[in-house]
Amino acid sequence: MSESRILLVDDEEELRRSSAQALELAGFRVDTFACAEDALERIAFSFHGVVISDIRMPGMDGMTFLQRIREIDAELPVILVTGHGDVQLAVRAMREGAYDFVEKPFTAQMLAGTIRRALDWRALVLENRRLRAVAGKRDDIEQRLPGRSQAMVDLRYRVRAIGASDADTLIIGETGVGKEVVARALHDLSSRARGPFIAINCAALPQNLIESELFGHEPGAFPGALRPRYGKFEHGRGGTILLDEIGSMPFNLQAKFLRVLQERVITRLGSNETVSLDVRFIATSKVDLEREVANGRFRADLLYRLNVATLRVPTLSQRRSDIPLLFMQLVRESAARYGRDDVEISAALASDMASREWPGNVRELRNAAERLILGLEPESEEALAPANGQRLAEKVAAFERSVIASALAAHGGALKPVYESLGISRKTLYEKMQKFGLDKKALTEER
Repeated sequence: MSESRILLVDDEEELRRSSAQALELAGFRVDTFACAEDALERIAFSFHGVVISDIRMPGMDGMTFLQRIREIDAELPVILVTGHGDVQLAVRAMREGAYDFVEKPFTAQMLAGTIRRALDWRALVLENRRLRAVAGKRDDIEQRLPGRSQAMVDLRYRVRAIGASDADTLIIGETGVGKEVVARALHDLSSRARGPFIAINCAALPQNLIESELFGHEPGAFPGALRPRYGKFEHGRGGTILLDEIGSMPFNLQAKFLRVLQERVITRLGSNETVSLDVRFIATSKVDLEREVANGRFRADLLYRLNVATLRVPTLSQRRSDIPLLFMQLVRESAARYGRDDVEISAALASDMASREWPGNVRELRNAAERLILGLEPESEEALAPANGQRLAEKVAAFERSVIASALAAHGGALKPVYESLGISRKTLYEKMQKFGLDKKALTEER
């Protein structure tokens, strides 16, 4: 219990002080806040503790605070403190994800009992996450494809919609953006989730054995073929086959694969009998296949047959506002994988991560997280200074501007959902838009 913390939020100073003293006497470590905005800065995905908040407060009220917390971590226990007339509101909050509520006036013993149960539940959640991270698994689509940018919100929506179908899918994105992660998510959401997931790297298949690898062969089909062999397509029956970097598939093989797509049958090398396939095909490409078609390196009919559904995975430069949270998640996973303690990510380091260029995208960012956990990534402000000499204040301002610009574009220029989602007042949003020269009309037209 000594490692866990309680965040107590109440605008009434006397009640806040007396509640904190009672909880400290009960053995809890308590941090108090007069407003929800200040407490929100202390909340992270790996926070080991419980939040206690009054429902009715000036500025950000308890219900809005609950929604903001659930955006960061939907499994963080939030206990709401209510007045006699707010019980129905508290019940509605519990339906929306609050852990529990206590009604004023309450005893310290009653509140302490609720907190202990919440801490036990939180400890189980964090331990489960640690074990999943060690195993390389995630809890759901949000954790596989994290991000609050509109590009990632749209991607998750499309993944859920396409995943439930059996449609062949083409996934397009630069190196390291997570195309295979998207493919596995599609597989896990489908009715084929219990079937095999066969990943085939088209660029790594040996030219002289590529047909045997995919279609299989009969004894005597070629020198050295002494016994029958199933190809990868047959191994994937009942499941999903991922064709990674399909643009690298030899042109003469593309016609044979087109037949497989259309008829869902294969013929092993050295055989005249067809074998039926019950598979779903997902293909990925880092190159523009339409340009490859124009240059005569990819079949147009294969492209049209493949892209029944198309998903485009954004680069980190296209969702820069997601980088700090994504980096923190990767740090947590790396810490669990290497058996190290969690590392506190400073504001300076998070800002620097957002300002850097990441040509290797998520893969490169994950490498940086692992270097940090292993003690190979510098954390000092001097060491983090970029080559152009940009100062910390400038990096923070650039990051803040990108977050506000992304929110404005995501909400179509409507200001109310922007300042509510960012947890700032309307006046503050106006001031920051003027400071950064943001024009909501121009942003929405660009989008």
